[in-house]
Amino acid sequence: MSSFPTAHGTSSSRQGGQVWLVGAGPGDPELLTIKAYRCLQQADVVLTDDLVDDRVLACLPTKTRVLKVGKRGGCVSTEQRFIHDLMIREARSGARVVRLKGGDPFVFGRGGEEVDALREAGVAVEVINGLSAGLAAPAAVGVPVTDRRCTPGVAFVTGHNGEQGQRPDWAALARSGLTLVIYMGLTRAGLICRALMEGGLAADTPAVIISAAHTPRQRECFTTLEALPGDIERHGLPSPGLLVIGKVVGLKMSPPVASLLPPRGAIQRPGKASSADVA
Repeated sequence: MSSFPTAHGTSSSRQGGQVWLVGAGPGDPELLTIKAYRCLQQADVVLTDDLVDDRVLACLPTKTRVLKVGKRGGCVSTEQRFIHDLMIREARSGARVVRLKGGDPFVFGRGGEEVDALREAGVAVEVINGLSAGLAAPAAVGVPVTDRRCTPGVAFVTGHNGEQGQRPDWAALARSGLTLVIYMGLTRAGLICRALMEGGLAADTPAVIISAAHTPRQRECFTTLEALPGDIERHGLPSPGLLVIGKVVGLKMSPPVASLLPPRGAIQRPGKASSADVA
């Protein structure tokens, strides 16, 4: 077996083992980085989140132990402290441990908390970035998150700040002129959209809801800020999903960026029209 990859391409010799925090990307296994794929092929044990696509897990060798330690809003979730302890215990046993996360470990993935816990325990850790859904999902439906013609930048924002998380300043974001890419916002879309409109963002600002991006279940709905919450409910768009709000959505390219995914249903809301058809 070739050496397990590190930042320098060699295996770790640090006493106490090592953990690799690996980003699995948004779903499609062909969007894994080469380094992420190499780690998965050589791991002894993989601690995986619920958001990791089954097709990514199917790439693992049959000998690999897979431990599911999912954390999903509104569902029974594994305690974060338990995940820390499990990673530390497995690494100290000498196992090659991969902590596998959907998207990127450092984009709303609690990667920072896990790195801190591992370092405090004396366990070496390396982060292997993955393609975040905040970039991949808009691209899948032909929406650029930045475009110099209509926005100076993009903000990645959480719609669910958790018990101890800092709440976004929706009024400031409404005034920013940035494209807003909102993670974990489907269940709170009504509150979010109302806060943005109260902050001064126009009700007819273009928006798109993207559910299960880069999976066979992908669905999308082009709409407006004001109509967005109702469209989520009307069309039964499930989590995981992203909300993209801003003028860039109005620049939607047609057809969407090339994708290897099979044909999927789409909900189109052209302009300000109130009707929509589910394909």
